[in-house]
Amino acid sequence: MKKIGFLSFGHWMDQGSLVKTAQDAYLQSIDLAVEAEKIGIDGAYYRVHHFADQIGSPFPLLSAIGAKTSKIEIGTGLIDMRYENPYMMAENAGLTDIITQGRVELGVGRGSPEQVLDGWKYFGYDYSEDEIKDITRERTLEFLKLLEGERFAEQNPQPMFPQAPGKLRLEPYSEGLRQRIWWGAGSTQTAIWAAQHGMNLQSSTLVNYETNEPFHVQQAKQLRAYKEAWKEAGHDFEPRTLVTRSIQPITTDIDRQLFGHQDEDANYDQVGFLAYHQNPTIFGKTFAGEPDKIVKDLAEDEAIKEADTVLVTIPNTLGVEYNMHLLETIVKDIAPDLGWR
Repeated sequence: MKKIGFLSFGHWMDQGSLVKTAQDAYLQSIDLAVEAEKIGIDGAYYRVHHFADQIGSPFPLLSAIGAKTSKIEIGTGLIDMRYENPYMMAENAGLTDIITQGRVELGVGRGSPEQVLDGWKYFGYDYSEDEIKDITRERTLEFLKLLEGERFAEQNPQPMFPQAPGKLRLEPYSEGLRQRIWWGAGSTQTAIWAAQHGMNLQSSTLVNYETNEPFHVQQAKQLRAYKEAWKEAGHDFEPRTLVTRSIQPITTDIDRQLFGHQDEDANYDQVGFLAYHQNPTIFGKTFAGEPDKIVKDLAEDEAIKEADTVLVTIPNTLGVEYNMHLLETIVKDIAPDLGWR
């Protein structure tokens, strides 16, 4: 059995899309999560980008979804810590987890190249690209510590409201949220670092090109290294591991029209470079075709075998109805044959 979720970037565009505005993107994100919960999808996850026509402010969205659902996990994949204030983020995350009744699964990390140069500087952080790498990890560790609920702030001797003696902490505090923080790792080294610091692991459709092997084999090695590091760290709870895949079943004429003639290169792993990355990156292929073909291909994926959760990237600009068709096909025609259901 595996948990199955979807990952949406929440794009909007006014041409060639059923999601034309920011309002469309956010409201349809809520609607999709509500409908996905009804067919047994386990998680609704959202990518966060800034200065882009896509989701950039996750906490109001996660809270709104939580208010309209009751079981589905609600998460991010991921929040870019280059832009975040750990204290404000801890308050927002705690409140969101309370509203969603403990269903937040928060993915954080360094993030990918953004639409603007050094975008974090507009958020008040005047650091270079090289400096921000270390600062991202420092902020993450500070965020984790705040989620533990330790009381650290000295009281004002003349407070506005009466309060009990002793130091104060950020409020609201949501017990258990600390164990539901995930690190988005692009390399084996960062996966091990995540394990050492007690974070669950998210691994996307791209990782650093570290060996001359297929994407899924390299990613599986990353997950195994993470699990071994977790054991060595001796944490007091079991970790979770998640991988993301592009899965496009083709069962209808609309599917064939949209995806039946996609670029042949999409059926194979691709190696390239991301901005500001010195090492090459390998991008996983798209699993497209009839359900029985997809089942056969996914069954050979070593990284999926290592993970307890699979996120399916969705083409959100095609609207709620089409994406529900995609998810329902995966739940009914693919997941059972793979033993995920």
